[in-house]
Amino acid sequence: MTDRDIGADPPDEYVEAEIQRLLVEDPAVAEQGITVVRRERALVLYGEVESPHRREEILRRVSERFPDVPITSDIGVIGAQAPTEIEQLP
Repeated sequence: MTDRDIGADPPDEYVEAEIQRLLVEDPAVAEQGITVVRRERALVLYGEVESPHRREEILRRVSERFPDVPITSDIGVIGAQAPTEIEQLP
């Protein structure tokens, strides 16, 4: 039995680079803080974004562009809030 008999081949480094390029260059995504790492038979997206909606949009765009590539998300959400007081500079 070969890898082809068991399932899909693992994504190659070209797919990793294409996804990384999509994350940075697609105006709807434009995320430089997300990295793509190959883990066994899937690619994992690591990083942090400002909202769950943003994370879902990134995963949607990547899945639409690469439907046959198994993607796992390890994208966290940063709880960014507006400042509560004015910063005084000297």
